[in-house]
Amino acid sequence: MQRVEIINQSLPAGNPLIARYCNTFLCRLRGLMFSPSIGQHEGLLMVQPTQDRINAAIHMFFMNYDLAVVWLNRELQVVDVQLARRWRPAYTPAKAALYVLETHPDRLNDFHIGDQVILNQCAD
Repeated sequence: MQRVEIINQSLPAGNPLIARYCNTFLCRLRGLMFSPSIGQHEGLLMVQPTQDRINAAIHMFFMNYDLAVVWLNRELQVVDVQLARRWRPAYTPAKAALYVLETHPDRLNDFHIGDQVILNQCAD
């Protein structure tokens, strides 16, 4: 599976995340459900088919842990950030998003609305 390095250009001293790049329906459907945990420098970057609020919504059913969720638009700007609690029905971004980044809850304060993010493909 493809992996990407995620760097918040608005917080250059922060540690980058390495996320699995998820752009298929089945990958987005499964997400991180049933996984035992997520590392502090790991994540899942889901790419939606269109930029909108509904497609970018997530659920937290069958999750064993909470997540920091960062929604990005097509320009890779942060449009919303939320702490998603396990077993909650749904979280929808405040604005339309194309990318949904799910990562460790400790990374919640590493992203703020308006931040600019860059993606670098990782060499396998």
